[in-house]
Amino acid sequence: MDSLVIKTGLQICKSPKEVFQAIIEPEQMKNYFISESSGIMQEGKTVVWKFPEFDVEFPIRIGKIEKDSYISFHWDDMEGIESQVEITLSEPEAGLTFIQITEGEKPNNPNGIKWLKSNTEGWANFLAFMKAWLEYGINLRIKAFNKSQLTQII
Repeated sequence: MDSLVIKTGLQICKSPKEVFQAIIEPEQMKNYFISESSGIMQEGKTVVWKFPEFDVEFPIRIGKIEKDSYISFHWDDMEGIESQVEITLSEPEAGLTFIQITEGEKPNNPNGIKWLKSNTEGWANFLAFMKAWLEYGINLRIKAFNKSQLTQII
């Protein structure tokens, strides 16, 4: 395999409209993913995200957005190498949303494998934490991460 790509997904018991809004609106995303954002996600704009577990700002360059069904953006990893993220929302039945996330691609080398491990874990957390927030109103990020412990595993 010459390149690495992350692909993950999860079903949430909410409509695509509710899930879409939870992704593009920073005030909602703060309950399950980021600690700060410079603004709402809009096609062609750049926003800056901060995460509670990292002392780094991440510029997010928004690509294409299709209301209630698709969001794409580009961001840089910790080494400054850009990758594209695509989030696709589908409705397998009324009131349910299947979220599929694809990120990549990176070279199949030690740095690429490190990225694959870290970001796959991050997207799994994104999905699980979003599900907990949207379905049950539970913010799983509260005291979930200790910066010094993360440094040891990343």
